[in-house]
Amino acid sequence: MIELTSLHWMFTSFILLIILTMVMRRDTSLVCILGIFLIGYVAKGSLNQAVIGIFNSFVYAINELSGTILVISLIVAMSKALLHTGVNEIMVEPFAKVIRTPSMAYWIIGLFMMVISLFFWPSPAAALMGAVLLPVSRRVGLPAMGVAVAMNLFGHGIALSGDWVIQGAPKLTAAAAGIPVQDVVNASIPLVIVMGLVTVSVAYWMLRRDMISGKLSVENEAVVVSYRDGIEETTAVYHQLSNVMKKWIAAMVPILFGLDVVALYMFNLRGGDATALIGGTSILIMIIIALVAHRGKGIEKSTIYLLEGFKFGITVFGPIIPIAAFFYLGDSGFTAIFGKILPLESQGLVNDLGLAMAQSVSISPAIGAFTIMAVGVITGLDGSGFSGVSLVGSLAKLFSVSIGSGIGTLTALGQIAAIFTGGGTLVPWSLIAAAAICNVSPFELARRNLLPVMIGLFVTTIVAIVLI
Repeated sequence: MIELTSLHWMFTSFILLIILTMVMRRDTSLVCILGIFLIGYVAKGSLNQAVIGIFNSFVYAINELSGTILVISLIVAMSKALLHTGVNEIMVEPFAKVIRTPSMAYWIIGLFMMVISLFFWPSPAAALMGAVLLPVSRRVGLPAMGVAVAMNLFGHGIALSGDWVIQGAPKLTAAAAGIPVQDVVNASIPLVIVMGLVTVSVAYWMLRRDMISGKLSVENEAVVVSYRDGIEETTAVYHQLSNVMKKWIAAMVPILFGLDVVALYMFNLRGGDATALIGGTSILIMIIIALVAHRGKGIEKSTIYLLEGFKFGITVFGPIIPIAAFFYLGDSGFTAIFGKILPLESQGLVNDLGLAMAQSVSISPAIGAFTIMAVGVITGLDGSGFSGVSLVGSLAKLFSVSIGSGIGTLTALGQIAAIFTGGGTLVPWSLIAAAAICNVSPFELARRNLLPVMIGLFVTTIVAIVLI
């Protein structure tokens, strides 16, 4: 039986307090900072170490998020160059001919995002999709929040939770459960289909409801910061580029990103390497546009676009850092910041809580399935999604022995719950890629995803019970 200490209970209390604060639509940064301070004080028994822990936790969070912050900033810098020169108008024309309604925009963007994410993971897919399809979607009446929901649920939800092509998640869960990877993949297919259909359908219904009532629309939706902030001399630049040159540049952008896709496949680039390739390509495109469009001022304009991109990145990620810093304490971040304080058998505060919950219930197919789902959700709260899949795989193996069957189904269910939660569609800093590209609040996106994902998890767990 895992030993829960005062640190575990304090961490749990602050999780509940943070959730309550979010439900009340208040900012959670101060609550998270207070949580870091008090946990640090209890862990180290020293005020100065607790204060140092606040700063070090911020440094840890920034290091963990640095790749995402950088690629989003570079994508925005490129997007500003495209917008400023009018090239974006040329790029969206082919999509504008196909996407004519908000509903078409939601489903087409979602399906594209899912397919690309299956091969290259969601974060680089979001970067590729958002810059081109966001303007088209808003033009036909789908708010940026609707685009973010589609990209997030289809990409970070459906594609990543199944992970049928790259198979990073199934390999981890299968190894922990002691079964072949293909068993997890096969068991996940019906569950991912059910989870996906329920989640994206409920989210679509909620979007349509709010758009019809006027609660959500292109005209009145609040955005984090405008892409047009800081842009000057727009008319002059439009006149400097001929329509022929705009078309050449508009063709160059998808060609270069298409070459990226080929490189990702040929050289088996995944995760951070894939994101880095997309980010590097974005900055090269931005430089080319600046030099061609601004001519003698190209060098200075390149710097201006970079500054605008980084300003956007810091504006969006600023509120995320203290929250991420707190939740990283639930995993390996605790040891990195405060040292080896937890018991030797501890797997991290979050995983310990999930394991303690699993060990405290009697096992039947229904109880086992709902417990695995709940543990997956709990372990996903650290914002990784992948950190808890080994735990749910191990628990699935134990539960299946008691039940007598269902190891593949239980393993797949825990994997889906963990990744939908932390991979992510519910934790604000894990869905920041889609939120930042679409220029919406990650907190509002997480709130909008909450009900569809919870309904999807409930229905998927019922289906898992039947399959067991």
